[in-house]
Amino acid sequence: MTRISPFAAALLMAGTFPLHAQQTGTDTPQNPPAEAPQSDAVSESAAQAETDSAPPSEDVAQIVREVGSDWPYWGGDADATRYSPLDQITRDNVARLEQVFTFHTGDLPEGTAEGKYSPEVTPLKIGDDLLMCSAMNILISVDAATGEENWRFNPGVPNEAIPYGATCRGVSVYTNPQAAEGDACATRVIQGTLDAKLVAVDLETGAPCEDFGENGTVDLWQDVGERVPGWYAVTAPPAIVRGIVVTGAQVKDGQAEDAPSGVVRGYDALTGELAWAWDLAAPEQNRNGPPEGEVYTRGTPNMWTTATADEELGYVYLPMGNSSVDYYGSNRSEAENEYATSLVALDATTGEEVWHFQTVRRDVWDYDLGSQATLLDYQGTPAILLPSKQGDIYILDRATGEPLTPVGELSDLPKGEIEPDFVSDTQPVSEWHTLRKDDLTEKDMWGFTPIDQLWCRIQFHRANYDGFYTPPSSDKPWIQYPGYNGGSDWGSVAVDTERGILIANYNDVPNYNRLVPRDEVTSQPIHKKGAGEDSGSNAEGAADPQEGAPYGISVNAGWRNDVTGVPCTRPPYGGIRAIDLATGETLWDRPIGTARRNGPFGIPSFLPFDIGTPNNGGSVVTAGGLVFIAAATDNLFRAIDIETGETLWSTVLPAGGQANPITYEVDGRQYVMVSAMGHHFMETPVGDEVIAWALPED
Repeated sequence: MTRISPFAAALLMAGTFPLHAQQTGTDTPQNPPAEAPQSDAVSESAAQAETDSAPPSEDVAQIVREVGSDWPYWGGDADATRYSPLDQITRDNVARLEQVFTFHTGDLPEGTAEGKYSPEVTPLKIGDDLLMCSAMNILISVDAATGEENWRFNPGVPNEAIPYGATCRGVSVYTNPQAAEGDACATRVIQGTLDAKLVAVDLETGAPCEDFGENGTVDLWQDVGERVPGWYAVTAPPAIVRGIVVTGAQVKDGQAEDAPSGVVRGYDALTGELAWAWDLAAPEQNRNGPPEGEVYTRGTPNMWTTATADEELGYVYLPMGNSSVDYYGSNRSEAENEYATSLVALDATTGEEVWHFQTVRRDVWDYDLGSQATLLDYQGTPAILLPSKQGDIYILDRATGEPLTPVGELSDLPKGEIEPDFVSDTQPVSEWHTLRKDDLTEKDMWGFTPIDQLWCRIQFHRANYDGFYTPPSSDKPWIQYPGYNGGSDWGSVAVDTERGILIANYNDVPNYNRLVPRDEVTSQPIHKKGAGEDSGSNAEGAADPQEGAPYGISVNAGWRNDVTGVPCTRPPYGGIRAIDLATGETLWDRPIGTARRNGPFGIPSFLPFDIGTPNNGGSVVTAGGLVFIAAATDNLFRAIDIETGETLWSTVLPAGGQANPITYEVDGRQYVMVSAMGHHFMETPVGDEVIAWALPED
C-alpha cells in the first residue's frame, strides 16, 4: 500500500468529513487461558441458564438456509459470519472482475427528504432472486443474473417518518414448513419500516400476505404511545427464530426522557399475532402486552440494530442501546442501568431472558451496541462474538453468556462533577482484543495549516480529558475518545471460519462534546416540533434537548475544525484489521480510504494515497482468500488479500458505498455485489444503484 508523510496527509485531509466518525484502536493481544476468568458483567441469571431456560425442543426448528450459491441472511449465513464458501473469484484473478449489471431502485430523495438519505441496504439472494428494500422501504425483487426487476411493493412510507436518515438495511425471509407448493406466501419477505410497521409480501409475486396482520401489515405503534413521526422507526431486518419474527426499533436519541419504549417484540411469522413482548422494566406484567389503557415502559433502552437468531438453541441475541437520554443518567431506573448497553439472550419462543452481558456500566457516552453478534465455535464451545463501539471484542458462551476470553476491569475511573454518584468508577474491558488506540495527547492534534493545528491544541487544553471514559461536563467541553460510532458499528465484523481470521474495519475519530445547561437549550424535542421538522438535519447529539434532564447536549462528531472541516486529530481516521481467532493477535492492520475525495476546504485532491477515511458498513470474506469492502468515504469498492491486507482490485462507485456487500452464484458464475446509494451523514453522494461484478465469461 502507498505510504505518505504525516504532513502530506494533513494537507489532503483538510476537506469535508462525515458527521458520523467511528473509532479505531490498537489491540492488547493476550492468549486466552484454559479457563477464562468470570466477569460480573454477566447477569446472575446466566448461572441458571441451562436449568431455568432449557432450549426449546428441536422438532419446531425451522430449516436453516445455506450460504454459498445464495446469500440468504443479512449476515450471509445463519451465524452472521459474512463468510462465503465460494472460491471462483480468487486472489489470482480478481483483477479481471467486470461489471455485469447495475440496477436502479428509482428511490431518490424528494421534497422534505432531501439531505436525509442513508439507505445502507444489503440484498438477500435466494434462488434466482435478489430481495431488497430501498431507503423508503420499497420492497423489490430482481433477477440475480441480469438485474431485471421482477416486482416491487411500495408500502407508502411518508417523508415525515424519516428519523435521522431514510435507512433500510435489509429484509428477512421465512418459509412456511406446512405450506403446499403454489400456496400464496409460502415463502414471505418481511421488513420493518420507518413508520414502524412489519410488512410481509409473497416472495414470488410481491403481493401482501393477507394472513399476516391486517392485509400483510402489523402496526408496531400498538401500545407504544403517542404517534410522533420520526421518533420511533425500524431500520434493521428482523430476526426470525422458531417461526417468531423478532424486532426492536430505533428511538431517536436525545429528545426526551419520556420517549417511546425500547420494548422488543416477537410476532408469529404466519399470522403476525403478538407472541410476546420483552419490556425490560416490566417483563412479566407486559409479556403479552401492557394492561388496557397503559403503554410499554417509556424511555427504556432499545435495540435499533440487527439481532442474531440461534435456531439450534431457540435463542435470539439482542444488542441493546442506551436509555432515551444518552448523556445524563441520574434519572434512570435500576432496570435501565442493568440492561443498557448489554447483549441480551432471550428464549425466542417465550420472550423470557436467559442471560445478559453488559459492556458499559451506567453508560453516559452513547456507546450502545451497534454490531450484529456472530455465532461461531470457539475452542470446542458454541460461542457468540460481540464487537463494541469502544473497540472491545468479546467471545461468550452462547448458552450462558459467560466469557470464554479474558475480561478485565478498569478501575478508579474519573467520575466528574455532574453525576459523581451515578457514573461508575469501574468498567469491563476485553483483554483478548480491542480496536481502541492509546489515549490522545497534545501532539496528536492536527490541522491544514500551523494555525489550524495551534487552534486544535488550544481546544485540546480547553476541554476536560482524562482518557478513556472521561465523564460528561458542562463547565467546558469534554473529549470522547472513541467517539460514539465506535470501533464497530452496524456494519459488524466478518469471520473466515476456515482460516480462523476475523476482519474488522474501524474508525479513529473522537467527539468533542458539552452538556448544555437547561436555560441555554434552544432546540425542541421531536414531539414538540411539526411533523418531520428537522428530523434528519443534524448528527446524533448535535443539538439534542434531552428534555427531562438538567442538560441538553452538543456533540461535534469527529471533532472537526469549524472553519476547514478538518478533524483535530491526525490521520488515519479509519482502518481495517485482521485478527487471529485462536490467539486474538493482530495479523495485519492498514488504513482504509484514499484521499481522492478529500482536499483543502472540501476540494477533492483525486490523490490515491491510503490515508484512512471514516467508514460505515462492513465486509464479506470468501474462500477465495478475499475481503470485499466499500464503506470508506472515497467511494471505492475493494478486494483485499485476507492474508496480507494488500488491495488487489478496486473500482469507483457512482455514489457512496455505505452498505455491506454480498457474494452469490448463478449457473456456476460467482457474483459480488454492493449498493452504491450514498449516505448524507457520511457526506458521500446519494444514488440508487445496486451493482454486480463477475469474472468474464469464457
